Amino acid sequence: MSQSPPSVPSHRSTPEKPTELTAESAVQAILAALDDPDCRAILEATSEQSLTAAEIGEACDLPSSTAYRKIDVLADAGLLEEELRIRRSGKHVSEYACGVDDVNVSVGVDGVHLSVSHCEPDADAGLAAVFAD
Repeated sequence: MSQSPPSVPSHRSTPEKPTELTAESAVQAILAALDDPDCRAILEATSEQSLTAAEIGEACDLPSSTAYRKIDVLADAGLLEEELRIRRSGKHVSEYACGVDDVNVSVGVDGVHLSVSHCEPDADAGLAAVFAD
């Protein structure tokens, strides 16, 4: 029996107002993704610029099947944002960008809490992607 991915908020917040997560499934999904060295490498590779799955695989020295699997883990956890790279040739492709600036973990008597500061979308990058070849 397969499990559905945990529900993680997909909205972006400003750095001044991080998203607070207390739901065990959301906390576990983020911690599991951050515990994986391949996932951390993908977040580092996509922190400066958006990359396609093939570019991620090359940058992180991962087989394409592993790259896609790790991309899914990160996207399901809300740590990686998917966008569409529009090309004039008509061969549009998904590209991925690190979706977080900061993750803070706190442990208290009422459990584990995560505070996630999401990246702000870069309007100039979106326009550049529209006109990519």
